[in-house]
Amino acid sequence: MGEGGSARPNPSPYLLPIPDKMSVREGSLEAPTRHPIEWKSPDFYDEAKLNAELHRVYDICHGCRRCVSLCTAFPTLFDLVDESKTGEVDGVEVGDFGKVVDQCYLCDLCYMTKCPYVPPHQWNVDFPHLMLRAKAVKFKKGEVRVRDRLLSSTDAIGKLAAIPVVAQTVNALNSNGAARALMQKAIGVHQERKLPPYSPSRFRSGAPASPAHAVKDSARTPGKVAIFATCYVNYNEPGIGYDLLKLLDHNEIPYVIVEKEACCGMPKLELGDLESVERLKQVNIPPLARLAREGYAILTAVPSCTLMFKSELPLLFPGDADVGVVSAAMFDPFEYLVLRYKDGLLKTDFKQPLGKVSYHIPCHSRVQNLGQKTREALQLVPQTTVNTVERCSGHDGTWGVKTEYYANSMKIGRPVFKAMAASDPDYISSDCAIAARHIQQGMGETRAQREHPLTLLRIAYGL
Repeated sequence: MGEGGSARPNPSPYLLPIPDKMSVREGSLEAPTRHPIEWKSPDFYDEAKLNAELHRVYDICHGCRRCVSLCTAFPTLFDLVDESKTGEVDGVEVGDFGKVVDQCYLCDLCYMTKCPYVPPHQWNVDFPHLMLRAKAVKFKKGEVRVRDRLLSSTDAIGKLAAIPVVAQTVNALNSNGAARALMQKAIGVHQERKLPPYSPSRFRSGAPASPAHAVKDSARTPGKVAIFATCYVNYNEPGIGYDLLKLLDHNEIPYVIVEKEACCGMPKLELGDLESVERLKQVNIPPLARLAREGYAILTAVPSCTLMFKSELPLLFPGDADVGVVSAAMFDPFEYLVLRYKDGLLKTDFKQPLGKVSYHIPCHSRVQNLGQKTREALQLVPQTTVNTVERCSGHDGTWGVKTEYYANSMKIGRPVFKAMAASDPDYISSDCAIAARHIQQGMGETRAQREHPLTLLRIAYGL
């Protein structure tokens, strides 16, 4: 826009009329909202209509460029525009639109923290859900590698890799340079990426029964909890789940483990495989809805899983009452604990100071609009200083594992690695366990121990 407030020229036939500067500013003051994802409509998969919408939104992003530092999707788009013959989106080949889509890992930060044109603004920009639509079209056309289908099948891999003896073998191969070189060549998993180990004992099989405690509801929290184990806790780091149970027991909060579960669906969502998301939802939602109606708070120890049930499934299945009930009952663990603290129901009998903690807030925690609940909880511990880093680490699910994106994932994470190391911490921590592992790898040699925030709170209690 010119300094006089005149509308920017509209080179695209797909764009809505662009209002003047004052209208843009007024519209951006309203709270963001999201529309349901009409993924079962035939128009959703119409390539011509998809490309028209990509053109429209790309043109708005090109005219704004506020998100250039968030990830590699926006620099990819702006480079395509700047290097085109016209210097506008109409000079970019439609076949190159997908290069931007491939760089998006659906962190949602552009929508939640940067974009002034999100609904209810009349330009109606939802960049992440447009990328999701493009990924869904790509998936439906069969343009997805076997590797990507495999990496997003977390339950199938976990059930095999976490078998005793098999787990030890898989872990040994994942730590072997020659085996990792072959893996990179065969399926495109980068040989330098540090992969999480598989546990020979699953969380579900080893979780103790809840001790007998009286249910103490409060105005803001149910006094009993249902634990959705998650694939990662179940197959990779069951200790995180056990630490959550110890925290609940110490604070006299009765709990149950959800009787039946499958993957939350986030890896399949990121792939654009929405039919698999629906199949997983049909497994997970009935038992979760029953528990929610019985008055349980539902907790997961993985932010992506919490986000999936709290926000993404309600947008994919807006008419499903059970999905709505589960969404309303979902809590991030530290959201739940801090609310209990504010209601005078959380014990603060900490026995062990934590010293200096560098704590990273994952993208999928930030976009839940919780505030910094994990930091609030850790700062309750005496003689504990928390250095909070609020920036994308760059790993983002399976994206940073893949050979073609590994370098970008490390580049995106570089400012985080530096900020996490700045205070010479005793511990490095993130609610997202794979982000913490990625950060530890990026930091290199350090005296700091990597521990999940739930583990840190358990240590502080002396449990």
